[in-house]
Amino acid sequence: MDTHCPPPPQPDRRNFLTKAAAAVVGGLIALVPPLAGLLVVFDPLRRQTENSGAVLVTSLGALPEDGQPRKFPVLATRVDAWNRTPNVPVGAVYLQRVGGDRVRAFNVVCPHAGCFVDFRAANNHFHCPCHNSSFGVDGKILDPKSPSPRGLDELPVEIRHENEIWVTFQNFRAGVKEKIPA
Repeated sequence: MDTHCPPPPQPDRRNFLTKAAAAVVGGLIALVPPLAGLLVVFDPLRRQTENSGAVLVTSLGALPEDGQPRKFPVLATRVDAWNRTPNVPVGAVYLQRVGGDRVRAFNVVCPHAGCFVDFRAANNHFHCPCHNSSFGVDGKILDPKSPSPRGLDELPVEIRHENEIWVTFQNFRAGVKEKIPA
């Protein structure tokens, strides 16, 4: 009897290369959906954040020359993770002329508990209706017994193009003596 066994078949090189190429292409195709998902999830982190900076509030002509404060809304572009919404109310300020073309701005939020202050023209002072805090037209506390820990929060103001009033709007933490940004 012939016990001669045929040699085992040699692997075909072409078959190996075909299988390797199929594995590589299949792996790349399988990576595309998870990578696309990660790009969508991390998109807000890649975007540059917009500097809130100063916002145009009104013109100098809208303020009375006698120094009487006027309340104005602050509209800004609000940007969150995926949305950009222009001209959204973000707060309000009292603007007041303090000289020919100098302007002072106060945030309308009371530093005591976060209520909105009103300007009482008859008494020529700001008043918080929540806890009866009162402030002078300069923003300082009028009554030493006032529950407010500090005067009204003054905001930086810029006059641009000789007529535009730009305010760097910001809210501050209520109930503390220090002016801490919120």
